[in-house]
Amino acid sequence: MALDGISPEARLPTGFLRGLALPLGLLTLWELSSHSGLFNQQFLPPLEKVASTAWREWTNGELLSDLIVSLRRDLTGFAIGTGTGIAVGLALGLSRTFDKIFTRWFNGLKQIALLAWIPLISIWFGFDEAAKIVFVALAAAIPVILNIVEGIRLTSQKSIEVGEVFKFNRRQVIVLIYLPSALPSILTGVHLALIYSWLATIGAEYFMAAGPGIGGLVIAGRERFEMDLVLLGIVVLGGVGFALDRMANWLEYRLVPWRRP
Repeated sequence: MALDGISPEARLPTGFLRGLALPLGLLTLWELSSHSGLFNQQFLPPLEKVASTAWREWTNGELLSDLIVSLRRDLTGFAIGTGTGIAVGLALGLSRTFDKIFTRWFNGLKQIALLAWIPLISIWFGFDEAAKIVFVALAAAIPVILNIVEGIRLTSQKSIEVGEVFKFNRRQVIVLIYLPSALPSILTGVHLALIYSWLATIGAEYFMAAGPGIGGLVIAGRERFEMDLVLLGIVVLGGVGFALDRMANWLEYRLVPWRRP
């Protein structure tokens, strides 16, 4: 029972409704603006037209197909980037040699805007699926590396001294001291990687060779000047991004329960 006599479960509906206030308000404003005559419906189609387009794209299988392609691309790049990021982050955080040789170079490279890598990636890996996955993997790896290095460096000196008292070997120090201490930072990095990889997936679909995917859906709507299709793509992008963020939050709270607000 909370101090104010209201349990967290009882407050949940109120918080949920408050969270819905902004999106519902924006949807209402969208609908009113579309029908008010202030905006041309060709540029701002009403919600019912976007819903009709969504139903058409869903029933003919195009929307589901594009969504599956984008999610597969996203999760493949996320897995590769996260795995690589964990390996590199551990190497930089645990090895003074790697730290001295590579950290300054990495700190310089991370300042380069991610989109600036697209021309090089396209030349090195072509213009098809491999290049898109590499771009997504790069977006996922950077936050993982940064957070792992930070988490290891923030390991308590007292914990390290305890390991010395118990005469831990190098492997035991890493497994029993550094990794548990850095776990919250590692999960934060993976959480960010999941978000950044989805953003990078859409960037790759939009700026690289056009093809199937939600980004391709938006491009098709733009080229045919079908704003209902463009807005449908934007709504799907936002919805999937929100779902991925909520899923990452849930996993993070389950694995590190002491970080719950």
